[in-house]
Amino acid sequence: QVQLVESGGGLVQAGGSLRLSCAASGSIFSINAMGWYRQAPGKQRELVATITSGGRRDYVHSVKGRFTISRDNARNTVHLQMTSLKPEDTAVYYCNVDLRPYYNTYATTYWGQGTQVTVSS
Repeated sequence: QVQLVESGGGLVQAGGSLRLSCAASGSIFSINAMGWYRQAPGKQRELVATITSGGRRDYVHSVKGRFTISRDNARNTVHLQMTSLKPEDTAVYYCNVDLRPYYNTYATTYWGQGTQVTVSS
């Protein structure tokens, strides 16, 4: 089995910072892309940032220059450093990992349980 465990959400004032982490564990053979999505109340889930196994990063335009995605391949972990937070960043943040477990011959996308980020004005 594979598990994704997120941490680091919380309440912060506008202009503040938070760091989200997501650790993948279990029967993992290899990990491809890792990323973060978010879903605000009444809105569709949107992609926030991704990082490939080779380290290429992509961001949604609204967070460029404020958020930084990184990964620790030795610990199967992905982080999202969020700075200059705005009230519109308020959402549940989900990590998303494309990985191949030992018991499969193909990769599958896994989701974390979600962590709430609330930015007050």
